[in-house]
Amino acid sequence: MTETATQLTEPTPVATLLFVDDEPNILAALKRLFRPLGYTIHTANSGAEGLSVLEKESVDVVVSDMRMPEMDGAQFLEQVAARWPNTVRILLTGYADIGSTVAAVNKGGIWKYVSKPWEDDELKQAVHDALERKRLRDENRRLEQLTRKQNDELRELNTGLEAKVAARTGEIQQMMDQLDLTHETLKKSYTQSVKVFASLIEMRERHGRGHARRVADLAQRLALKLGMNATDAQDVMYAALLHDIGKIALPDKLLAKPFSELQPTERMDVVKHPVIGQGVLMALEPLQETGRFIRSHHEQWDGHGYPDGLSGDKIPLGARILAVANEYDALQLGSLTTTKMTPKDARDFIVKNSGKRYDPQVVAVFAALTADNTLLAPAETGTKIASRELRAGMAIANDLVTKDGVLLLSRGYLLDDQLIAKIQSVEQSLGAKFEIYVTMPKKKP
Repeated sequence: MTETATQLTEPTPVATLLFVDDEPNILAALKRLFRPLGYTIHTANSGAEGLSVLEKESVDVVVSDMRMPEMDGAQFLEQVAARWPNTVRILLTGYADIGSTVAAVNKGGIWKYVSKPWEDDELKQAVHDALERKRLRDENRRLEQLTRKQNDELRELNTGLEAKVAARTGEIQQMMDQLDLTHETLKKSYTQSVKVFASLIEMRERHGRGHARRVADLAQRLALKLGMNATDAQDVMYAALLHDIGKIALPDKLLAKPFSELQPTERMDVVKHPVIGQGVLMALEPLQETGRFIRSHHEQWDGHGYPDGLSGDKIPLGARILAVANEYDALQLGSLTTTKMTPKDARDFIVKNSGKRYDPQVVAVFAALTADNTLLAPAETGTKIASRELRAGMAIANDLVTKDGVLLLSRGYLLDDQLIAKIQSVEQSLGAKFEIYVTMPKKKP
C-alpha cells in the first residue's frame, strides 16, 4: 500500500519511507503523521511484505515495529541491513522489549530506536535526522567516487605530463647551465676590468705599483676571516682596488708627498679624495656598497679621521677592514709617513694603534694573519712557462704584470688562442719576458 504526498513549496527530491507493523491502526497513525511532510510513504503488515516492498522500491528510511508474528522487527531489520545497507533503519519498541531491542541494534545495525507509544515530534525528528544522515552518507560516497574518478584522470594526465616535464626540465637545466657559465664569465670580466682600472690609477703614483692589488688581497682575506659572506667580501675587495680612484683629480706634486709632509692647504685637497671616489662610482649600481667603503676608509676608530668624523661601529665594517689593509701597505711604501717601514714595523704600528686609528676586532684578525711579518701576497702557484708554451684552455695562476707592475691579466683568467697571441705580441713589443704561471687544463678521460 503506497501513498505519495508532495509539498509544492519543497523542490528537493521526495524521500521515501517504509512503515512495517502488523497493526493497521498503527500504520494509519504513522501515515497521518507523515503525510503532510511531503514524503513518499509505503506500508507493510509484516516483515515478509516489507521485504517484498524493498525488492521493488527504493526506500530511504525503514521504520519497523519490534513485535510482529512470524518475523519480528529484529529479524526483519537484520535482513534489511544485509541486503540494503544504505537504507537507514529505525525500530519502534516497547519498554518491555529492551533485551530484544539490544539484540536488534547489534544484529540489524539499527541507527535509532523509538519507544512506544511515541511522541510525534520525537518520531518526526528521528526520521528527519535519519534522512539527513543518509544524505550526508550518500554525498560522502558521491564525493569519494568523484575523487577516485578524478584521481584516475589525474594519473593518466600525469603519465603524459611527467615525460613533458622531464623534457622541459632538461631544457631548463641546459639554459641554467648556460646562464651560470655566462654569469661566471661576466663576473670574471668585471673583476678583471676593475683590476685593470686600479692598475691605471696606480700608474700616476710614484711608489704605488701593485699597492691596490696587495691591499685588495689582504682586505678580502680579513673580510672572510671576520665572517663576511663571499658577496660582501668581494665588495671589500673592489673597494680596496679602487680606494684611490678619487686621487685622479689631484695634481702630481701632491701624489709625490707622504701625507705627513703635506701643508694644511694641501691636506684640505687630499682629504676630499674619498668623497670624490664615492662620487665617481655613484652611477654604477653594483658598486654602491663599494663606494660607501671608499668614502669611509680614512675614518678612524676614535673619530679623528675624515671626511665625516665617524667613530666606532658607525664606520662601515668594510671601511674599517680597508683602513687596516691600506695603511699596512702604505706604511711600507712610505706614502703615509716620511720613511718606509719594514713589514714588522708596519705591523707593530697597526697593533699599537688598535682602538685609536683602527677597529680592535679587525686588528686582532690582522695580527693573526700577519704573524710572520710579511705582506700576505698570494703565493706563486701553478707552473711557470714561457709565452710560446701557452695553450688554449690554460688559466693564469698568478696576476700577469709588466716589470713596472702594470696589470695585464688577473689570476684565474682562462686563455684562448686570440688572448695568447696578444700576450706574445705585447711581450715582443716591450722587449721583455713575462713571468707567466698557469694551471693546466684537465685532460679528458
